[in-house]
Amino acid sequence: MTTYSLFVTCPRGLENVLSEELAAQGCTDIAATDGGAACKGGLEQVYRANLHSRTASRVLLRLTKGGYRSENDIYKLAKNINWPNWFTLEQTFKVKIEGKRARVKSLDFVGLKIKDAVCDAFRELYDARPNVGKHHPDVRVNAFIDEQTVEIFIDTSGEALFKRGYRQDTGEAPLRENLAAGLLLLAGYDGSQPFQDPFCGSGTIAIEAAWIAAKRAPGLMRRFGFEKLQGFDKALWDGTRRQAETAIRFQTACAISGSDNDRRIIRTAVANAQAAEVDDLIRWDVRDAQAVRPNGENGIMISNPPYGVRLAEVQALQALYPQLGAWLKQHYAGWTVGMFTGDRDMPKLMRLSPKRKIPLFNGNLDCRLFLLEMVAGSNRGK
Repeated sequence: MTTYSLFVTCPRGLENVLSEELAAQGCTDIAATDGGAACKGGLEQVYRANLHSRTASRVLLRLTKGGYRSENDIYKLAKNINWPNWFTLEQTFKVKIEGKRARVKSLDFVGLKIKDAVCDAFRELYDARPNVGKHHPDVRVNAFIDEQTVEIFIDTSGEALFKRGYRQDTGEAPLRENLAAGLLLLAGYDGSQPFQDPFCGSGTIAIEAAWIAAKRAPGLMRRFGFEKLQGFDKALWDGTRRQAETAIRFQTACAISGSDNDRRIIRTAVANAQAAEVDDLIRWDVRDAQAVRPNGENGIMISNPPYGVRLAEVQALQALYPQLGAWLKQHYAGWTVGMFTGDRDMPKLMRLSPKRKIPLFNGNLDCRLFLLEMVAGSNRGK
């Protein structure tokens, strides 16, 4: 069995959670680094990581790694790859390039050199070249360049893995599904505890919670890039999918609920849950957060409360925080509460001290997951 060098990307801050997921899928030599984890694995691990990882963004398979002094060295490195081993002349491809302290004049120019190398490698063999597909390429090639080395990968995921395949409408300020799952896993949610999100928006966190509780692999509703690659092992993939399908539980041990004060967005959440096939596992309510009460004991609440951008919004929200703090202390003793926000002052204004502050990025927005252990009787004298 061939063992490949893989690099699996994820939202920044979730690297350790991702590493645990990769280990569970049989990957070895796992090394977390900023924005992902390097590891080794065979085709089975490639398929399993794409299908099962809740926090991964892409599973990249390394084709080559080498030093460079000029753009020409990068061209040679790319041209030496046996591209017809990976895809055919009839398929479209696209090159994406990223650099960190790269010693080149222009990353775009290097991207063009790699594209030329791919086309020239095909032309030498077939006297014809594959076409570039700008929007929906069959095959995606990724290159990473730092000060001394260049690594070229083929993307086995296709569309980014946070696209689970069910989403109808994101509503306002969508939280990516893999980040939502990461928040749950960081808080220790495994489906054996009651779960609530009182600012649920279009339902992303609650739906990810239901998928965790139902032991549902997050990739079962979608297709992957590896299905279009040469050497795709259909029997192995069909077996991997079947195994995941038989693991699904159609009822959960504890209650899962989401609520929001916006009736329209709750309709969106319901539609998303139906599309994700978990509408019978989640209870939805149109309700102001402070009117919500626990749906069980010693549960987990994870929420991404509204975060104001304009000063007036920030001030209005900050006026609400002390009330939220009092509500949590009064009703949620014994619960673990996670608030995911771009507002560093939130716990102080809620008059609560977090057990953990975990730095995470929501896209480019520098955020924190504040994990609070709500202790019985902590509201006395307040």
